[in-house]
Amino acid sequence: MPLRTCFRYGPAGLAALTLGALTGCTTPADLRLPETPAQAWQADSSAWDLPAQSSTAHTAGESQVFTIPAVPALQTFKPSAIYPSDTALTLPQLIDIAQRENPSTRLAWNRAREAALSIGLTDALFLPSLTASVITGEQRLRIPVKLPLELGTVDVDNKVSGTTPMLTLTWLLFDFGERDAIREGTQYAALTTNILFNAAHQKVIRDVTDAYYRYNAARTNTQLAHKSLKQHEHVLQAVTARLEGGLATRIDLALAKQALAQGKLNVVTHEGLERSSYLALMQAVGLPPDTQLQVAAPGLQELPASSAPLTQQRIEQVIAQRADIAAAYAAVKIADAGQRAAKAAFMPKVYMGAGLAKNSSTFQAGNLSGLGVQNTGSGVLLGISIPLYDAGLRSTQLSKAELAKEQAQLQLEHLQMTAVREIVAAEQVLQTALQSHEAATELVETASVVHDASLEAYKVGRISTVLLTESAIQLNKANQALAEAQYAAVAAAANLAFVMGTMVSADASWLPTASSTSLPETPTATMLPALPSRSQP
Repeated sequence: MPLRTCFRYGPAGLAALTLGALTGCTTPADLRLPETPAQAWQADSSAWDLPAQSSTAHTAGESQVFTIPAVPALQTFKPSAIYPSDTALTLPQLIDIAQRENPSTRLAWNRAREAALSIGLTDALFLPSLTASVITGEQRLRIPVKLPLELGTVDVDNKVSGTTPMLTLTWLLFDFGERDAIREGTQYAALTTNILFNAAHQKVIRDVTDAYYRYNAARTNTQLAHKSLKQHEHVLQAVTARLEGGLATRIDLALAKQALAQGKLNVVTHEGLERSSYLALMQAVGLPPDTQLQVAAPGLQELPASSAPLTQQRIEQVIAQRADIAAAYAAVKIADAGQRAAKAAFMPKVYMGAGLAKNSSTFQAGNLSGLGVQNTGSGVLLGISIPLYDAGLRSTQLSKAELAKEQAQLQLEHLQMTAVREIVAAEQVLQTALQSHEAATELVETASVVHDASLEAYKVGRISTVLLTESAIQLNKANQALAEAQYAAVAAAANLAFVMGTMVSADASWLPTASSTSLPETPTATMLPALPSRSQP
């Protein structure tokens, strides 16, 4: 449409021209998508600077790469502090780092802060609401007036202007306890978040403790695997020397090589498990997986003998210390407050209203002088509202509140039974670990006797290298079983403290006794002595 034609048609033509221009500038949404559903949407990092760029077309047969543009704003997670990598960190130090770096503690803290702010919102329900407002305006009116004696008509311009400031106050005086119930429910909700905040710290302590012992168990197994590998290397050297001296067979040599290969495989396997357990430890602490920290070995304690199981009275006492049980009890209180608030919604409400206003207006007709009016008004009202009919809305809300209370009570009872089972199961795991440690200790003693006897017999040539190798392998297995039982026992003791609700602070050990000792070393008798000469019996 030519521009002169637009002006000829007036405002309608100009509007049509504007609409057409805007339509021509619009980018079709289809340009931002691939042409077919089989093609990949392609864009670089500039796609995050809206508007997004259009996709790139692909030819038939070309392989599709369904990548997404990188987000420049996202960066690699960095801890809040730099921790020394040249100092071996103990378990309490790792727990201290986790309580500051693990995201779960910060999330629980923010939830507790949010719940505390909600208490302030409910407290505001008991206070009056004061509102100030101002209304101002002006009205102009032209009225045609017919003159007498057919002198025609004249237009009389009228103008009315004014400003009215107002101050209003509303105050709910009495509502049969609805606001009290709402505030009580909010307070219990804040109490719940505080309980769960401490529970988050307890879980962090448990997770770091468990990951710490698992890592040290894996590290100990790696050390034992390296010692076993050195032993197999010495055995192979001994068998080779005996074969050259005519005291061994090629079968002995093959068995020694097989044992050496198995030892290498064990080293690789345990080193991989050690690296995986280190990553799990860093995850529990809340640090990036590439963090390089020195982890101190625990000063393991002399394990106590298995004791009598916990009594029912003791179990009932410790259940009250569990955070999840306390939070479930608070949930029952919240549901009870919600039920009382739903019942109070059926009752009348008494409120008070007050207002203060000042009016200032001016009226002017034609060329006459203006007339100003100013007045001030105030008033106080006391009212009552009685709900009569709402199509069953309040009844439905009351039924939901009653159901929520019943559900919260059932959940509390379920958690109590679950807690009892967890405590009994954790105690049985600890007792089993302690008994396993006793058996493993006896196994190491007997395996050491067998190995020492085999070594003495080997010195005089009364047994073959195969039997000596087998005794050394069994001794290494016994040492590994003892180390695993030791770490399993301390981890089980920590888990029992957690399920009993007593893991409330960082500690180096949760065993009932505390006499420091260390893991037994692998006997040095696995090193083979000098070979006897051929003339010896």
